[in-house]
Amino acid sequence: MQPRNMSMSGVVDLAAVKAAGEAKAKAEQARAEAARQGGSAAVPPSALVIDVDEAGFERDVLQRSAEVPVVLDFWAEWCEPCKQLGPLLERLAVEYDGRFLLAKIDVDANQMLMQQFGIQGIPAVFAVVAGQALPLFQGAVPEAQIRETLDQLIQIGEERFGLTGIAVDADASEGGPVAERQVVGPYDALLEAALSALDAGDLAGAVQAYKNVLADDPAHPEAKLGLAQAELLARVQDLDPGAVRKNAAENPADVTAQIAAADLDLVGGHVQDAFGRLVETVRRTVGEDRDAARLRLLELFEVIGAEDPRVTAARQALARVLF
Repeated sequence: MQPRNMSMSGVVDLAAVKAAGEAKAKAEQARAEAARQGGSAAVPPSALVIDVDEAGFERDVLQRSAEVPVVLDFWAEWCEPCKQLGPLLERLAVEYDGRFLLAKIDVDANQMLMQQFGIQGIPAVFAVVAGQALPLFQGAVPEAQIRETLDQLIQIGEERFGLTGIAVDADASEGGPVAERQVVGPYDALLEAALSALDAGDLAGAVQAYKNVLADDPAHPEAKLGLAQAELLARVQDLDPGAVRKNAAENPADVTAQIAAADLDLVGGHVQDAFGRLVETVRRTVGEDRDAARLRLLELFEVIGAEDPRVTAARQALARVLF
């Protein structure tokens, strides 16, 4: 964990990111639909603000940052500016309705986290997005500036990492069971068409059929899984397995070669090999190469399913590498 070497250039990078209108609109639609349906991930507004300690940091911050940007508020009871900033961030977390999660860290009780982030003064606010830490601001800054920074953070989460936030159900009971998600519309015909296309080897047709469902219901679980699987099969159908594996073995630094081999690993049922290959590729690369390997790994997670323990383990490994 090396966030102490970061500089405030992270905020400049965020400001340089321009909104991709179509991607943003789709992300908003997905969030709104998931919330309307009371999806399995829907939480009460109070769950948008959590207290985090060193023991739960990986679970509550690193793992959660794969689905929603996590804003870290480093504070202390004796800090007067913290008493101004903290309630404001908590109010904004509820107002932003699941677009980010606020994690509050008491520096007196979590000295190790304070040291790891190189905190020199509080309040200090960071963010973790898909396992990657970004410094946001320090001190009790104006609300308008905080909103601008949060908007930029949410944009980068959506555009670069596909993070659409978490669904919030204002009527959900605190800690109670959440209503099971109901599928929005009658998509049986489209889903049947996708399966028929797969059976016929028409991968392009299957991909399009799943995309047709997702265009109307971006959170449809069966269509999301089917699309991920169909796209994987389409990627490997013309590959020469022997040549791909030979290329990957001879060129461990070639990201394209490692990605292709990971696809073949997964199709062949070697799930942990595929995940491990890409985690290792992320570990030893930087920049666009690292992004390419990381994004393919996230796509392969979709193929297997978020609840699979192999995905959970690989997410933890990825978080350790990125952080």
